[in-house]
Amino acid sequence: MARSPLTLAALATSAVDALDVTSASPLGSTGSATDAALLFTRDGSRLIVRVPRTKSSDTALGAELTSLRALSGGIRARLPFPVPTFLGDAPAPPTRAFVYDHLAGTPVDVTRIGRGDPLAANIGRGIAAVHSLPTSFVADADLPIVRPLDALTSVSAIMDRATSTGLVPAALVDRWEHATEDAALWQFAPTVIHGDMSSSVILHEGDAVTGILGWHALSVGDPARDLFWALGSTTTGAADGIFEAYNIVRGSTDRQTRKRAMLYAELEIAKWLLHGTEQRSTDIVDDAVAMLHDLVDVVQHDGTRNIDTNTRPVMTVEEVEAMLDRDERHPEGR
Repeated sequence: MARSPLTLAALATSAVDALDVTSASPLGSTGSATDAALLFTRDGSRLIVRVPRTKSSDTALGAELTSLRALSGGIRARLPFPVPTFLGDAPAPPTRAFVYDHLAGTPVDVTRIGRGDPLAANIGRGIAAVHSLPTSFVADADLPIVRPLDALTSVSAIMDRATSTGLVPAALVDRWEHATEDAALWQFAPTVIHGDMSSSVILHEGDAVTGILGWHALSVGDPARDLFWALGSTTTGAADGIFEAYNIVRGSTDRQTRKRAMLYAELEIAKWLLHGTEQRSTDIVDDAVAMLHDLVDVVQHDGTRNIDTNTRPVMTVEEVEAMLDRDERHPEGR
């Protein structure tokens, strides 16, 4: 049974010393993995209290607590946006209640962002700032470090599991296999990453990014992991604007970031398919299969969506001459 906002407020007062709550309102949707409330205090502050309802949400909130503690004041000062601050916790058997400060803003609607939109540029710069943080603080906090080979292994595992269902179109299987076999695609320098970036965790007011939530997957890994969500939009303007601003800050240290991000975005559909098969949900499986076939149509008609580095064996002089000779003898085949 869901806890009421008043119950959550009482838990928050146990978690934070001298907290004087004047009112509380529910936060989140019915059926959420956490019970949550927005608290208003006598001094005008706003806080959020969350209590996990599932094992997975309990794990995620515990991981986020570790991450937020690792984000010291010095690290936060390098970011152009606020990060939630953990204020305290209290027992809420069989788990705990977690209290944070409230960040202003609303989640980004990527479908409303165009290429020249200042918000897209600010998002790109914000993500680049995360990736520019020193990796040492992540290692010091004993948070995950994912190297290129680890990232490739993870991608291959998802691809193999999805392919084994027999429901992935052959064109996508071939496309993904080429990407996993392209060594140049996976030669990236791991950076600090948020790890679960999406439009729903990026808050904004107008053109300004006012905060980023959901730090439970903070790690060192593939920077493309924080960018693929932008490519899932039906509009390309937002993605173009985000990547352009991101690349200006980060430079040309990794020219293949967008291609790996494209692959990650496509594999989200494969994950949806696997979720459907695991849950034995015909509706989810049918939805995923339809999305995969739509993806085939898109990638076959959009030359900008290549996900390999287009490296091919260099032809010898004899091979070039033979090709030209064939073209001259069979001009209709050009």
